[in-house]
Amino acid sequence: MSDLPGRRPPPIPETTPTLRDQLDNLAHLGRLIAQIWRTSKGLTTASIVLRLLAAVQPVAVLYAAKLIVDEVVRLTAITPPGPTILDWFNAGALNGMIGFLALELALVLANDLVARVTGLVDSVLSELHSNQVSVELMEHAARLDLQHFESAEYQDRLERARRQAAGRNALLSQIFGQAQDIITVFTLAAGLFFYAPWLILLLPLSFIPSVWGEARFNSLAYMLSRWRTPERRELEYLRHIGASAETAKEVKLFGLGGYLVTRFKKLAHQIFIENRRVATLRASWGALFSAIASLAYYAAYGYIVWRTITGAFTLGDLAFLSGSFLRLNGLFQRILLGFTQIAGQSMYLDDLFSFFQIEPTVLAPADAKPFPAPIRSGIVFDNVGFKYPETNTWVVRNLSFVLPAGETLALVGENGAGKTTIVKLLTRLYDPSEGRITIDEVDLKDMAPVDIHTHVGVIFQDFIRYSFSARDNIGVGRIEAREDQTRIDTAAEQSLADGVIAKLPKGYDQQLGRLFRQGRDLSGGEWQKVAIARAYMRDAELIILDEPTAALDAKAEAEVFARFKSLAAGKSAVIISHRFSTVRMADRILVLDNGAILEAGTHEQLVALKGRYAELFELQAAGYR
Repeated sequence: MSDLPGRRPPPIPETTPTLRDQLDNLAHLGRLIAQIWRTSKGLTTASIVLRLLAAVQPVAVLYAAKLIVDEVVRLTAITPPGPTILDWFNAGALNGMIGFLALELALVLANDLVARVTGLVDSVLSELHSNQVSVELMEHAARLDLQHFESAEYQDRLERARRQAAGRNALLSQIFGQAQDIITVFTLAAGLFFYAPWLILLLPLSFIPSVWGEARFNSLAYMLSRWRTPERRELEYLRHIGASAETAKEVKLFGLGGYLVTRFKKLAHQIFIENRRVATLRASWGALFSAIASLAYYAAYGYIVWRTITGAFTLGDLAFLSGSFLRLNGLFQRILLGFTQIAGQSMYLDDLFSFFQIEPTVLAPADAKPFPAPIRSGIVFDNVGFKYPETNTWVVRNLSFVLPAGETLALVGENGAGKTTIVKLLTRLYDPSEGRITIDEVDLKDMAPVDIHTHVGVIFQDFIRYSFSARDNIGVGRIEAREDQTRIDTAAEQSLADGVIAKLPKGYDQQLGRLFRQGRDLSGGEWQKVAIARAYMRDAELIILDEPTAALDAKAEAEVFARFKSLAAGKSAVIISHRFSTVRMADRILVLDNGAILEAGTHEQLVALKGRYAELFELQAAGYR
């Protein structure tokens, strides 16, 4: 996390996006509509039909009101058939008025019904679409490379995409509502043009300033949001570590609560000040533009009143025209402001759809070769070099060694020596920058990554503690065999996790972790045994354990590795560990330093060599004397 005082203020745009820029962004709306259609063709069609019905309702209601007013005027000019309403009714004088009132009531009731059904359809469609986007987001993220997840820039893009997946649902109703308003405008404008065509010329005076202001402030709000993505991720991080089960002990013991709250408040306040400034500017300019719109409306209203006084219009015409102009004024503003808002929203959509444009680089070849099963000769690193993307530092260079089939190889070295990077290359999470890695003389690049992962069982030190049942925590090791209880039982027995599960109240059905109600947390060592069971669950040709016993005590570690040695017989295995009691069980040990092999041999050979390994072994052994 960066220090708060060093943050730069975001850039303030001097100009709004050009029409071409907005049109380019609007191209994302086509993809959004296609997503909506894929989500539910039936609900999308229903929403469109309902909005078509709602679009013609305003002009129908206004015209019904005009008929009522004109009928009132007509009735006031005739000789009353009697003093009571029954006299008027029996004489048939009220037949026309009753018909017009019934028509308006029917239109109002129908409009209310259509509006409620439209809201229901949009609500259901919006939730389905949100789920659809989230699924597509997860599916695409699953296709990407590890390098993307280890990049801060990618994390920013992923965070923006996640926000858009959850926060763009209102855009669905806005787009459909925009189409509905356009149809309504055409129906109202036709009536207004019939009576007083020049009044339409006043409308631009009311909406053009508002459109400019909205475009300006939408652009500014988007730039602020995009600029502050790292800080927003930091806010989420502070919120997480300040109030989560896994950090609670250390936060309390170190007294970090006040520090985290203060840091959060400073950063949140800084973002709040920027957002408040934009909101204040938007409100101030919006008030001015609203006043301009009101002046334009009342100028037109005054003209209509004058024409009514002179007898050119009836009172019904006055009601219809004033109502039409008022609605048109509001609709024009809403349509054009909606256009700028949708254009602004489309900038946010770019955050979502540009994420979908990120493509993996570690790909399966067109004619992928199968993973050798079983491994017969072995694994060869041939002059392998690797540096992480966008860096110039070689993590490993000129690395060559052989892992014969059935051998257990240990990698030893200080942090940063390249041990975990070798595992990433061996599992094709990354491809070498130079050189090649082969299994039975088949280059890893000629195999599909999914096939490689299927035949390799890996447990990292930072394994995931899934808030699933104990059964699923092991079953994820080979997800397609998750329902195979016999296989799960065997994997748990092999990793000694069966003893852990036997003590749980619900056994394999016990929810693990404390994230959900009735969950049962495990100790670090117990979690590690469950995680190791995942590797056995795969029944893989190659087993890789990266610091597999870091949370186990000495006795448990000895038991786990005694079991591992017997189970790994005939299989290739790679172990990374800082514990020499673990390392010495390997058939061969590589001592790494700055990405190169410093020493190689058995435990006895390396101790006799009296080199770096012997020095490290002696330092660790001295701690137990």
